[in-house]
Amino acid sequence: PMPAIRTTTVPDELLDLGTTDALGHVSSIGLDGSICSHIVWIDWDGEHLLISSPVGSVKGRNWRANPQAGITVVDRTKQFRYIQAAGRVTEIRPDEGLAVIDRLSRRYRGEDYPIRTGTREVFVITLDRVRASLG
Repeated sequence: PMPAIRTTTVPDELLDLGTTDALGHVSSIGLDGSICSHIVWIDWDGEHLLISSPVGSVKGRNWRANPQAGITVVDRTKQFRYIQAAGRVTEIRPDEGLAVIDRLSRRYRGEDYPIRTGTREVFVITLDRVRASLG
């Protein structure tokens, strides 16, 4: 493996990990102080990581109490090509018309998100530290 790159944003050579169907592993800090890990679909808007989740989720409850987030994304075909990041939730907004979850579902499943009931929200994560490897 190549040595890790340390930066504050996703290196250009790894942008595909945030815009393809690689799964993200995000962490939040539980109300009791424990670390909670979540496997999620992710999006990268060029500046922030975006995650859509049902209103009332464990992630949402945790991030409202403590906005710290950890993120890891690993290339499916090259295990030492990855992004590990630490950041914070800097915005929580409604997933209006399910636009974000539909975009993610089309990327990950090839179709709109099948669950059309309930309310969803989008967590906008600003990265503070990135450790990455080109593999």
